[in-house]
Amino acid sequence: MTDIKADFLARVDAARDDLVALTRDLIRIPTLNPPGDCYREICELLDRRLTASGFETEFIRATGAPGDCDRYPRWNIVATRTGGGPGDCVHFNSHTDVVDVGAGWTVDPFAADVRDGRIYGRGACDMKGGLAASIIAAECLIAAWPDHPGRIEISGTADEESGGYGGVAHLAGMGRFSPARVQHVIIPEPLNKDRVCLGHRGVWWAEVETHGHIAHGSMPFLGDCAVRHMGALLAEMEAELFPALAEKRTAMPVVPPQARQSTLNINSLHGGQAEPDAEAGGYPSPVVPDSCRMVIDRRFLVEEDLSEVKAEFRALLDRLTAARPGFSYSLRDLHEVIPTMTDRQAPVVGAVADGVADIIGHAPEYVVSPGTYDQKHIDRIGRLKDCIAYGPGILDLAHQPDEWIGIQDMVDSAKVMGLALMRLLPGAAPDQGRQTGNQTEGMV
Repeated sequence: MTDIKADFLARVDAARDDLVALTRDLIRIPTLNPPGDCYREICELLDRRLTASGFETEFIRATGAPGDCDRYPRWNIVATRTGGGPGDCVHFNSHTDVVDVGAGWTVDPFAADVRDGRIYGRGACDMKGGLAASIIAAECLIAAWPDHPGRIEISGTADEESGGYGGVAHLAGMGRFSPARVQHVIIPEPLNKDRVCLGHRGVWWAEVETHGHIAHGSMPFLGDCAVRHMGALLAEMEAELFPALAEKRTAMPVVPPQARQSTLNINSLHGGQAEPDAEAGGYPSPVVPDSCRMVIDRRFLVEEDLSEVKAEFRALLDRLTAARPGFSYSLRDLHEVIPTMTDRQAPVVGAVADGVADIIGHAPEYVVSPGTYDQKHIDRIGRLKDCIAYGPGILDLAHQPDEWIGIQDMVDSAKVMGLALMRLLPGAAPDQGRQTGNQTEGMV
């Protein structure tokens, strides 16, 4: 097995230029979400690549998922390589969609320029560099160990940036992540090459609307301003809710440390009549607003119960209803995810941790993501607990202008992923033991 390991590591080093080229090809496909551009195109690129490497591929459209339509079909690809004997299935899952480009770029976001050991472009870090690294890891391991046991899967999935419902959630609903079918999942999200990400905080999105009474803007005393009611809510949040959230702390190793508390973000706020179209010109309507809407993004901890999170916010609204004349509201749930955290003793955690120690030279940092990613669907819908995020890239660069991925980080992460495969695909070589937690029997 030692010879296989050395052969594999040498092959990854030799594949450096191929890794760069593959990453650049992926970045150059502008898979913007919303609206969901070029999903089929990137699946076809992955299909050509992985079938040439001996994988069997399947295209899966998430028909009926949010956003799926004939103009923007939600396409996913799953590639499978079955080895020479019985064993576990290790699945690498990467999302193929990227967020909008935004302002502030100094390079072409889809040119995939290479400068000073970095590849620049939207999605370079989050997470096309991780997808390319997982492909190189699998291909090099197969070349070094063609009769490996078990099964290797690689998926490219849609819509993670908008909740994952047209991607991993759809596949999990089909049973593609059931523990009987898949035993270990690695999601190459950009959490830094020396970190193992065990899970993420929870999220509750909701829309709160304050109500008023419309009237002429010159006689506001004849109406009731919904925006002022929303202002009262904002003041109450500042005075009461935000300080209370700051006191809620977690034992989860969330990064950055500021996220080890409960947080709330105001995603959007709009009151009154719709603004006139910029091309049409003109002034807004002179009316007292009878509605004001706010979308909140509440991130909560594994120590909190979702029902309590909702009750806390509703209690604030009810206090205002009792204390403020004319105040009334409606509250609508938009999105919710329960926190998840894989056990440190899980097989995939130990396998990746051993790989980090081998390649990076020190034990990994165990972290939890401040935001959710597709582990939520693998856990809750697939009922598969042996899942982590591990991949190259610096988390803070995700969604930023001039996003980039370090080439050496991708090479190192590909090596870690391949060594994890060697530990998780059981049997075959007499000196290759099974990984159990953080203890390895017969580890090379």
